[in-house]
Amino acid sequence: MSEDENTSSDADPQDTDTDLDAVDEGVLFALQRDARNVTSEEIATEVNVSASTVRNRIEKLETAGVIESYQPKINYEQAGFPLLILFVCTIDPDSRGTVAQSVLDIMGVTDVTEMITSEYNLYIEVVATSTKDLTRITGELNEHGLRVHSSEIITNHYSQPWSHFEYTGE
Repeated sequence: MSEDENTSSDADPQDTDTDLDAVDEGVLFALQRDARNVTSEEIATEVNVSASTVRNRIEKLETAGVIESYQPKINYEQAGFPLLILFVCTIDPDSRGTVAQSVLDIMGVTDVTEMITSEYNLYIEVVATSTKDLTRITGELNEHGLRVHSSEIITNHYSQPWSHFEYTGE
């Protein structure tokens, strides 16, 4: 292995950046908008390349880790799970990553976000069926050494593609 290759999982993400051109960015923008329903042909028309080029670019972006996954956005309330909660927590920064991974094993936890610049350094989204279920989840979070500052009921979540990736043809 050469000196230039990363040997640590803690490598600086800046060291592994993938150079994106306008076509890559246009592909990413289209996928962010609606990856499930957009075709390679539609993206190709948008970014002025062939559909096979789009498929090759998507494969390259997946291999490089730029595209990490394709996940459905689920309306848990419509699916019969009425409570979507955001827990704002604090954990010792030295164990933040380990705890973040371990709380994913708690039934009901759907998402964990690590924060680096605040005392409130773990945001944990959970789906609960009742207040009894919510109490169980809270207890399990406490067992992991987390200090829960607040638990907020999420009513709606809005997102959009990052406009930097919008294809401008430049």
